[in-house]
Amino acid sequence: MGWFRRRSSSSADRSAKPGDIAHLEQFLQTRRGVEAFIEPRTTVTETTVMLIAFDGEWTRRRMPSPLAVRQFAQRWSIPVYDVQLVGYPQRMRDYNERKKRSGNS
Repeated sequence: MGWFRRRSSSSADRSAKPGDIAHLEQFLQTRRGVEAFIEPRTTVTETTVMLIAFDGEWTRRRMPSPLAVRQFAQRWSIPVYDVQLVGYPQRMRDYNERKKRSGNS
């Protein structure tokens, strides 16, 4: 009897869910100055993309791979960064702090 179950398919085979893509596209269409940040796969989570607007507002959704994030960003003509190389922008931390102070966490 095994304690851990293997996943039946690899994350490389998984495509982004249509609802996730629709959410990201809606975010892009309703915010200014949006940039994409690739968050790498970990032992707990799959690859994700974080979209961050000019004012620091952000959203995050799973993506099948870093390449899929880059292709998504290219399709929308937005900059894309690897968060492991550049970190998160200060405007995102400032936005989170504003929300925390206003009680809208």
